[in-house]
Amino acid sequence: MSQDTFVLHPIGTVRSPLIVRETAPKQGSEGAPEAWIEIDPAFVDALDGIAEGDEVVLLTWLHLSRRDVLKVHPRGDLENPLTGVFATRSPDRPNPIGLHRVRVLEVAAPARLRVWPLEAVDGTPVVDIKPVLYVEDA
Repeated sequence: MSQDTFVLHPIGTVRSPLIVRETAPKQGSEGAPEAWIEIDPAFVDALDGIAEGDEVVLLTWLHLSRRDVLKVHPRGDLENPLTGVFATRSPDRPNPIGLHRVRVLEVAAPARLRVWPLEAVDGTPVVDIKPVLYVEDA
């Protein structure tokens, strides 16, 4: 099997009151707080078009996660059978990419977004931001 290498460059960093992975909610909808996304100044122009009230998907690099885990007990519950990480939302996985649907509460100068709810811990690298797209009713 080929071991291709991909390089990701963080575009920003999460600034959150959550500082310990083990006490952070497992999902944003489970009581995650507001957080700030500090965007690297080199990418400030890429924020053009993002506004208060928008829903976006943040892609993060879950830097505190283990990359050697292939099976987990879902939600950390030992009563749940071991399951492949690709069938779960476990942060421990070969490529620990976080996927977070959040609402933009504020766009602040020079390059900061206040979002909610975000379960990522303080210092988590942000690798991309994408808008949530809605399909028009036919």
